[in-house]
Amino acid sequence: MALRPIFYDTETTGISTRNDFIIELAAYDPEQDRTFEALIKPSISIPPSATAIHHITDEMVANKPSFKKVAEDFIQFCEGEVVLIAHNNNQFDEPMMQSEFARHDLEFPDWKFLDSLKWARRYRPDLPRHSLQVLRETYGFPENNAHRALDDVVTLQRVFEAMVGDLSMDTIYQLLEVGQFIQIMPFGKYKGKPLQVVPSSYIEWLTSNGALDKKDNKDLKNSFEKLGLLTAS
Repeated sequence: MALRPIFYDTETTGISTRNDFIIELAAYDPEQDRTFEALIKPSISIPPSATAIHHITDEMVANKPSFKKVAEDFIQFCEGEVVLIAHNNNQFDEPMMQSEFARHDLEFPDWKFLDSLKWARRYRPDLPRHSLQVLRETYGFPENNAHRALDDVVTLQRVFEAMVGDLSMDTIYQLLEVGQFIQIMPFGKYKGKPLQVVPSSYIEWLTSNGALDKKDNKDLKNSFEKLGLLTAS
């Protein structure tokens, strides 16, 4: 059965998976033309710094349900063979979701995930920046109410479909999630240089500070190992 895409986004009280909470969850299922949108009451007050970004206040969530109730509804929304897509999913949205599920003693569903930011960085290296709003401008889509979940989800769906063209969702998932051999350094002081010329001292530094253990750098670590520049761990 082909994967059905569901684009989703979270708004939170901050960026810490340990100390912050999801206060808005939204999603769009383009194949079934359905939307999901819910404000959530957190266990803490929303910091003014977070409100300044998404404009969600304590008053707006005071009488809203807990994450547990919203999660139960969201699981039903995501029934079937789906892949959940978010911009910066790997570093933010999915970890925040996992933290909230654990916090409420909920079993995390066996969902597949796809990070549209990772896709943009890998397959659109010609763009200097890959934020959702820069991509929106690049593809000529109208300005949205940035940093409110459902507006970001609708923009993401448009941008992502423009980026991937007529590729099937199964192909997109395979291209992004199956490891690839990297030949050019993708970031840092040696960005754009062949991996073979990256000094061993720099590779050791990346290893010692944990950069190569990040999920998004798995392919880079494997490529260093295949070239004999890093001992497999």
